[in-house]
Amino acid sequence: MTSRRPLRLAVFALALSVFAGAGLAGEADKPQADKSLADQPLGVVELFTSQGCNSCLPADEFFAELATKENIVALAYHVDYWDYLGWKDTLSRKENTERQYEYMRAFGSRSVYTPQAVINGRSHVNGANRKEVDGALARMEKSGDGMRVSINVSRTSDRVIIDAGDAGTGPSDAHVVIVYFDPPQTIKIGKGENTGRSMTYWNAVSGIQTAGMWHGKAQRYELPMSVISKKGGCAVLLQSVGKDGLPGPILGAALIHKP
Repeated sequence: MTSRRPLRLAVFALALSVFAGAGLAGEADKPQADKSLADQPLGVVELFTSQGCNSCLPADEFFAELATKENIVALAYHVDYWDYLGWKDTLSRKENTERQYEYMRAFGSRSVYTPQAVINGRSHVNGANRKEVDGALARMEKSGDGMRVSINVSRTSDRVIIDAGDAGTGPSDAHVVIVYFDPPQTIKIGKGENTGRSMTYWNAVSGIQTAGMWHGKAQRYELPMSVISKKGGCAVLLQSVGKDGLPGPILGAALIHKP
Protein backbone atom coordinates (compact mmCIF):
# COMPACT_ATOMS: atom_id res chain seq x y z
CA MET A 1 0.00 0.00 0.00
CA THR A 2 1.21 3.52 -0.66
CA SER A 3 0.45 6.94 0.76
CA ARG A 4 0.96 10.25 -1.05
CA ARG A 5 0.01 12.55 1.77
CA PRO A 6 1.91 15.86 1.86
CA LEU A 7 5.18 15.61 3.68
CA ARG A 8 4.93 16.66 7.30
CA LEU A 9 8.27 17.29 8.92
CA ALA A 10 8.85 16.95 12.61
CA VAL A 11 11.94 17.18 14.74
CA PHE A 12 12.59 14.27 17.04
CA ALA A 13 12.58 15.10 20.72
CA LEU A 14 16.17 14.30 21.53
CA ALA A 15 16.62 13.77 25.24
CA LEU A 16 19.06 11.76 27.26
CA SER A 17 17.52 8.32 27.74
CA VAL A 18 17.70 6.17 30.82
CA PHE A 19 18.14 2.44 31.02
CA ALA A 20 17.10 -0.04 33.72
CA GLY A 21 18.60 -3.48 34.17
CA ALA A 22 19.52 -6.12 36.69
CA GLY A 23 22.66 -5.03 38.51
CA LEU A 24 24.97 -7.07 40.69
CA ALA A 25 24.91 -5.96 44.33
CA GLY A 26 28.20 -4.56 45.54
CA GLU A 27 29.73 -4.41 42.06
CA ALA A 28 28.54 -1.02 40.82
CA ASP A 29 32.06 -0.08 39.75
CA LYS A 30 32.70 -3.30 37.82
CA PRO A 31 30.98 -3.35 34.43
CA GLN A 32 29.59 -6.76 33.62
CA ALA A 33 30.03 -7.44 29.90
CA ASP A 34 27.61 -9.73 28.16
CA LYS A 35 29.15 -11.43 25.14
CA SER A 36 25.83 -11.45 23.30
CA LEU A 37 25.72 -7.67 23.59
CA ALA A 38 29.23 -7.24 22.26
CA ASP A 39 28.92 -9.33 19.09
CA GLN A 40 28.74 -7.32 15.88
CA PRO A 41 25.32 -7.78 14.20
CA LEU A 42 24.91 -8.50 10.51
CA GLY A 43 22.72 -5.44 10.10
CA VAL A 44 19.67 -3.41 11.08
CA VAL A 45 16.19 -3.96 9.63
CA GLU A 46 13.62 -1.23 10.31
CA LEU A 47 10.14 -2.34 9.23
CA PHE A 48 7.39 0.23 8.69
CA THR A 49 4.09 -1.57 9.06
CA SER A 50 0.46 -1.23 10.15
CA GLN A 51 -2.19 -3.49 11.64
CA GLY A 52 -4.64 -1.94 9.18
CA CYS A 53 -2.65 -2.93 6.07
CA ASN A 54 -3.57 -6.32 4.60
CA SER A 55 -0.30 -6.56 2.66
CA CYS A 56 1.65 -6.15 5.91
CA LEU A 57 0.73 -9.52 7.41
CA PRO A 58 3.38 -11.52 5.47
CA ALA A 59 5.97 -8.89 6.38
CA ASP A 60 5.01 -9.05 10.07
CA GLU A 61 5.37 -12.84 10.01
CA PHE A 62 8.80 -12.65 8.37
CA PHE A 63 9.82 -9.89 10.76
CA ALA A 64 8.99 -12.14 13.72
CA GLU A 65 11.68 -14.51 12.43
CA LEU A 66 14.20 -11.69 12.07
CA ALA A 67 13.47 -10.44 15.58
CA THR A 68 14.52 -13.79 17.07
CA LYS A 69 17.91 -13.84 15.30
CA GLU A 70 20.87 -12.90 17.45
CA ASN A 71 22.73 -11.26 14.55
CA ILE A 72 19.91 -8.95 13.38
CA VAL A 73 18.74 -5.73 15.02
CA ALA A 74 15.06 -5.75 14.03
CA LEU A 75 12.78 -2.80 14.83
CA ALA A 76 9.10 -2.46 13.87
CA TYR A 77 7.71 1.07 13.42
CA HIS A 78 3.91 0.99 13.38
CA VAL A 79 2.60 3.98 11.40
CA ASP A 80 -0.73 5.76 11.74
CA TYR A 81 -1.74 6.77 8.21
CA TRP A 82 -3.82 3.63 7.54
CA ASP A 83 -6.02 4.15 10.62
CA TYR A 84 -8.71 5.69 8.38
CA LEU A 85 -9.44 2.23 6.92
CA GLY A 86 -11.44 1.42 10.04
CA TRP A 87 -8.91 0.12 12.54
CA LYS A 88 -6.57 2.25 14.64
CA ASP A 89 -3.24 0.48 14.96
CA THR A 90 -2.82 -0.05 18.70
CA LEU A 91 0.99 0.22 18.41
CA SER A 92 1.20 3.15 16.03
CA ARG A 93 2.95 6.38 16.96
CA LYS A 94 3.12 9.70 15.18
CA GLU A 95 6.89 9.70 15.65
CA ASN A 96 7.15 6.40 13.76
CA THR A 97 5.35 7.92 10.78
CA GLU A 98 7.62 10.95 10.96
CA ARG A 99 10.71 8.74 10.86
CA GLN A 100 9.43 7.03 7.74
CA TYR A 101 8.76 10.35 6.03
CA GLU A 102 12.26 11.49 6.90
CA TYR A 103 13.68 8.36 5.31
CA MET A 104 11.52 9.10 2.26
CA ARG A 105 13.18 12.48 1.90
CA ALA A 106 16.64 11.04 2.54
CA PHE A 107 16.13 8.47 -0.23
CA GLY A 108 14.69 11.05 -2.62
CA SER A 109 11.42 9.11 -2.87
CA ARG A 110 8.03 10.64 -3.66
CA SER A 111 5.89 8.58 -1.30
CA VAL A 112 5.93 6.16 1.61
CA TYR A 113 4.52 2.65 1.63
CA THR A 114 3.95 -0.35 3.83
CA PRO A 115 5.43 -2.82 4.36
CA GLN A 116 8.74 -1.01 3.87
CA ALA A 117 12.00 -2.39 5.25
CA VAL A 118 14.90 0.05 5.57
CA ILE A 119 18.21 -1.79 5.64
CA ASN A 120 21.11 -0.24 7.60
CA GLY A 121 19.61 3.19 6.93
CA ARG A 122 20.97 2.91 3.38
CA SER A 123 18.24 1.47 1.17
CA HIS A 124 14.68 0.18 1.29
CA VAL A 125 12.90 -2.91 -0.01
CA ASN A 126 9.53 -4.64 0.28
CA GLY A 127 9.45 -5.86 3.86
CA ALA A 128 7.50 -8.97 2.88
CA ASN A 129 10.12 -10.06 0.35
CA ARG A 130 12.50 -12.36 2.20
CA LYS A 131 14.88 -12.58 -0.76
CA GLU A 132 15.21 -8.79 -1.05
CA VAL A 133 15.77 -8.25 2.68
CA ASP A 134 18.31 -11.07 3.02
CA GLY A 135 19.99 -10.03 -0.23
CA ALA A 136 20.37 -6.40 0.86
CA LEU A 137 21.93 -7.44 4.17
CA ALA A 138 24.37 -9.79 2.45
CA ARG A 139 25.37 -7.25 -0.21
CA MET A 140 26.01 -4.52 2.33
CA GLU A 141 28.12 -6.79 4.49
CA LYS A 142 30.21 -7.78 1.45
CA SER A 143 30.61 -4.20 0.19
CA GLY A 144 31.55 -2.77 3.58
CA ASP A 145 28.21 -0.99 4.04
CA GLY A 146 27.25 -3.13 7.00
CA MET A 147 28.09 -2.50 10.64
CA ARG A 148 31.49 -0.77 10.37
CA VAL A 149 31.82 0.44 13.96
CA SER A 150 31.68 -1.86 16.98
CA ILE A 151 29.15 -1.12 19.71
CA ASN A 152 29.81 -2.91 23.00
CA VAL A 153 27.47 -2.77 25.99
CA SER A 154 28.14 -3.55 29.64
CA ARG A 155 26.18 -3.01 32.83
CA THR A 156 26.72 -2.15 36.48
CA SER A 157 24.12 -1.98 39.22
CA ASP A 158 23.14 1.59 38.36
CA ARG A 159 24.09 2.25 34.76
CA VAL A 160 24.55 0.93 31.25
CA ILE A 161 27.85 1.64 29.52
CA ILE A 162 27.97 1.95 25.73
CA ASP A 163 31.39 1.82 24.08
CA ALA A 164 31.44 2.96 20.45
CA GLY A 165 34.56 1.96 18.53
CA ASP A 166 36.97 3.83 16.30
CA ALA A 167 36.07 4.35 12.64
CA GLY A 168 39.66 4.61 11.46
CA THR A 169 39.55 6.41 8.11
CA GLY A 170 35.80 6.06 7.83
CA PRO A 171 32.94 8.41 8.75
CA SER A 172 33.55 10.93 11.50
CA ASP A 173 30.16 11.99 12.87
CA ALA A 174 27.01 10.19 13.98
CA HIS A 175 24.27 10.26 16.58
CA VAL A 176 24.02 7.63 19.29
CA VAL A 177 20.32 6.80 19.03
CA ILE A 178 18.38 4.74 21.57
CA VAL A 179 15.28 3.02 20.18
CA TYR A 180 12.94 1.50 22.78
CA PHE A 181 10.62 -1.36 21.86
CA ASP A 182 7.82 -3.34 23.50
CA PRO A 183 7.89 -7.07 24.32
CA PRO A 184 6.02 -9.39 21.90
CA GLN A 185 2.27 -9.00 22.13
CA THR A 186 -0.66 -10.61 20.38
CA ILE A 187 -3.32 -8.28 19.00
CA LYS A 188 -6.74 -9.28 17.66
CA ILE A 189 -7.80 -6.86 14.95
CA GLY A 190 -11.46 -5.92 15.21
CA LYS A 191 -12.06 -3.80 12.11
CA GLY A 192 -10.67 -2.88 8.73
CA GLU A 193 -8.91 -4.98 6.12
CA ASN A 194 -7.62 -7.52 8.66
CA THR A 195 -10.81 -7.97 10.67
CA GLY A 196 -10.73 -11.08 12.83
CA ARG A 197 -7.02 -11.73 12.36
CA SER A 198 -4.71 -12.17 15.33
CA MET A 199 -1.04 -11.35 15.01
CA THR A 200 1.89 -11.40 17.41
CA TYR A 201 3.92 -8.24 16.94
CA TRP A 202 7.61 -8.17 17.86
CA ASN A 203 9.86 -5.25 18.81
CA ALA A 204 7.22 -2.57 18.23
CA VAL A 205 9.01 0.75 18.66
CA SER A 206 7.69 2.85 21.55
CA GLY A 207 10.24 5.65 21.69
CA ILE A 208 13.29 7.15 19.97
CA GLN A 209 15.86 9.34 21.70
CA THR A 210 19.49 10.33 21.37
CA ALA A 211 22.24 9.77 23.93
CA GLY A 212 24.92 11.94 22.36
CA MET A 213 27.28 12.48 19.45
CA TRP A 214 30.10 10.29 18.14
CA HIS A 215 32.99 11.87 16.24
CA GLY A 216 34.79 8.96 14.65
CA LYS A 217 36.93 8.00 17.64
CA ALA A 218 36.32 5.45 20.36
CA GLN A 219 34.00 6.96 22.92
CA ARG A 220 32.07 5.86 26.00
CA TYR A 221 28.52 6.84 26.94
CA GLU A 222 26.95 6.12 30.32
CA LEU A 223 23.20 6.01 30.87
CA PRO A 224 21.43 5.66 34.23
CA MET A 225 19.01 2.79 34.78
CA SER A 226 15.28 3.24 35.42
CA VAL A 227 12.99 3.18 32.39
CA ILE A 228 13.81 0.04 30.40
CA SER A 229 12.35 -2.25 33.08
CA LYS A 230 8.95 -1.25 31.70
CA LYS A 231 10.00 -1.99 28.11
CA GLY A 232 10.87 -5.08 26.12
CA GLY A 233 14.36 -3.79 25.47
CA CYS A 234 16.15 -1.26 23.32
CA ALA A 235 18.54 -0.94 20.42
CA VAL A 236 21.58 1.30 20.24
CA LEU A 237 22.09 2.74 16.74
CA LEU A 238 25.15 4.69 15.66
CA GLN A 239 23.49 6.63 12.83
CA SER A 240 24.91 9.37 10.66
CA VAL A 241 22.69 12.40 10.12
CA GLY A 242 22.87 14.76 7.16
CA LYS A 243 23.23 18.54 7.40
CA ASP A 244 19.52 18.67 6.62
CA GLY A 245 18.83 16.61 9.73
CA LEU A 246 17.69 13.54 7.79
CA PRO A 247 18.70 10.02 8.91
CA GLY A 248 21.62 8.45 7.09
CA PRO A 249 23.58 5.18 7.13
CA ILE A 250 23.68 3.18 10.34
CA LEU A 251 27.34 2.48 11.12
CA GLY A 252 27.00 0.28 14.18
CA ALA A 253 24.30 -1.24 16.37
CA ALA A 254 23.62 -3.34 19.44
CA LEU A 255 20.44 -4.98 20.67
CA ILE A 256 19.75 -5.00 24.40
CA HIS A 257 16.94 -7.14 25.76
CA LYS A 258 15.33 -6.56 29.11
CA PRO A 259 17.24 -8.61 31.73
